[in-house]
Amino acid sequence: MAGLTVGLAAALEQFSPSEILEHVVLAEQHGFSGVMAADHFQPWVPAQGQASFVWNVMTAIAERTAGDIGPGVTAPTFRWHPALVAQASATLAAMYPGRHWLGLGSGEALNEHILGTYWPEVPVRINRMFEAIEIINKLFGGSLAGKDVKHAGEYYTLESTRLWTMPQTPPDIYVATAGPVTAKRAGRHADGLITVGAPLEKIGTLFSRFDDGAREAGKDPSTMPRLLQVHLSWAETDEEAMANAMDQWPNGGMKFPKGDIRSPYDFEQMAKLVRPEDFEGRMVISADPDVHRAALQKYVDLGFDRVYLHNVGRNQAQFFEVFGRDVLPQLHR
Repeated sequence: MAGLTVGLAAALEQFSPSEILEHVVLAEQHGFSGVMAADHFQPWVPAQGQASFVWNVMTAIAERTAGDIGPGVTAPTFRWHPALVAQASATLAAMYPGRHWLGLGSGEALNEHILGTYWPEVPVRINRMFEAIEIINKLFGGSLAGKDVKHAGEYYTLESTRLWTMPQTPPDIYVATAGPVTAKRAGRHADGLITVGAPLEKIGTLFSRFDDGAREAGKDPSTMPRLLQVHLSWAETDEEAMANAMDQWPNGGMKFPKGDIRSPYDFEQMAKLVRPEDFEGRMVISADPDVHRAALQKYVDLGFDRVYLHNVGRNQAQFFEVFGRDVLPQLHR
């Protein structure tokens, strides 16, 4: 797998922290390298049953593994002021030099509405994210230079301060998006791109817009990492793989934006409308490892540097063994 890293997308929404730690160690033993995990305050549906604090879990993961560590995406915009995200990220990078990257997104109501603040439309959420990135970069740069920084913007205020704990090199910032407009802005303002499994032509458009933004900022897009999170369902039979998807990851079959839905119980009611055919073209569900390998190879051929896999069932140990033996060694750049 020269030039390619395949890691684990750890589902903090599905497993307790102690289970996650067992999983990441086992996954690394079977050839997975690196871990991403989303910053969720609630699971998508109650059947998933967990939502632990991502920064604590990522620290414990780093202590037990050797690969890179996310989090996969956190939103520095509603529950968190950007300065707090910058401090958490800088601390993790100082503890584990060269291993931590900061994945940022514009947020989902499922996690961010809990403080009772106004939940704005998508363009405002995206603008808030990019202003947050500006603040985080100010703090990283000023702190490394030994200088206080401040900010007074449209959405955030930061009085004169710095981060007193910093790594020698600040962590890269990757923006998560599935939209071409945000991808172009990410090319200008971030160090890399994160997206999720989608039709290849859609991802090709994202890459093109990301490259345009990078070139506008005087950067070489060929040097900028592209990360992919893939949700899939593998089990010993096709029927079991489908049952796992229907029970544990019905959101994978919901063909509509989910950013404004606030409750796992609302998702649970919507999940009752999901049918097996709704996953078609959205998530690979199969007992055949080669079917998964072929689908993943298409993404790799498109230009992803790092791919993080999330098998949506609870059969994690079997998944690590089978994919470590039959899938990961066959993937190549």
